[in-house]
Amino acid sequence: MLRSRLRPISLNRLQIITQHLTMSSHSPSEAEVLLAKSGCAGVITMNRPKVLNALNLNMVQHIYKQLKIWEEDPDIFLVIIKGSGGKAFCAGGDIIAVTNAGKSGDKFAQDFFRQEYILNNAIGTCKKPYVALIDGITMGGGVGLSVHGQFRVASEKTLFAMPETAIGLFPDVGGGYFLPRLPGNLGLYIGLTGFRLRGRDVQKAGIATHFVDSEKIPSLEKDLTSLKGPSKKYVAEVLDTYHTKSAAGDEKPFILAENLDKINSLFTANSVEELFENLKKDGSPFAQQQLQTLSKMSPTSLKMTFRQLKNGASLTLQEVLTMEYRLSQACMRGHDFYEGVRAVLIDKDQNPKWKPERLEDVTNEYLDSCFASLGSNDLKL
Repeated sequence: MLRSRLRPISLNRLQIITQHLTMSSHSPSEAEVLLAKSGCAGVITMNRPKVLNALNLNMVQHIYKQLKIWEEDPDIFLVIIKGSGGKAFCAGGDIIAVTNAGKSGDKFAQDFFRQEYILNNAIGTCKKPYVALIDGITMGGGVGLSVHGQFRVASEKTLFAMPETAIGLFPDVGGGYFLPRLPGNLGLYIGLTGFRLRGRDVQKAGIATHFVDSEKIPSLEKDLTSLKGPSKKYVAEVLDTYHTKSAAGDEKPFILAENLDKINSLFTANSVEELFENLKKDGSPFAQQQLQTLSKMSPTSLKMTFRQLKNGASLTLQEVLTMEYRLSQACMRGHDFYEGVRAVLIDKDQNPKWKPERLEDVTNEYLDSCFASLGSNDLKL
């Protein structure tokens, strides 16, 4: 039932968020990401299966460099990106390293976000077809590696989420661009609540462009790399064929179908406070569940995310990433990000003490400072 899948913070959800944050401590090496030519394609394989292919700065740098080389390579007609290990595409970014750097004032906290967002933009502006095989857990940094490309292929193993408001952050990596462009208020709902989408629902939500059974993905990849003189049209035809062949379960309704009207009406608001009032006045089981979920999130993150997505609806991807870099640095200067990571990942007491703890104490003046230009330190794309 839908209701059971909308419980505010289940153990499973906390495990997922923890996976999204977990990083290994071994030293970086090029083997963390495999870069290879296969037929007509350049293939990127994130190769850290023990930590669900979590993205670190070393990987960002290698992927960006190779992507730019392949864009100019006349023998490469498309780019494919995937994860190794069978469980995850990419479960997120190097949050522990960022946390440690931010606490100590280390420049890494600037460099990681800056270079990650530059890579997100390179994917969004890639001159060649870009196919992300999101066959497994795809969160945070993994969303940034996939959602801005031309093609995103989900499978029954895909688990998509942006759970950042639960750790005092915001749905970054271009979340301010793609989330407001989902139908109705779906993106705002996902961004604020961290709701998880699975399998075919990732495609039905408009996040994935295609759905292909996991067992068919190796064959799909082979057919893509074997294309003769491929163009975006031919790549789309191959993907469409596999999508059509993967029809099992297609008759099931979208997981949020019965609540879309409520999402579109209740999440239509001019402020987070107004949104909370809408939910309280409605009083339905669905509305009560959303209040329970949102009341556990960082008030600062909720307000930051609300403005981020409202602004992002009318901005270019480049403008959004510039805005998000400013927000990332505001989070590094603030309290809630470090407290969220402590509560969810380090001490694991799942009891963050947000500051401020009330929505009304997160002032517009403070938010204005978070969105303000960083001058010469602004992200330049």
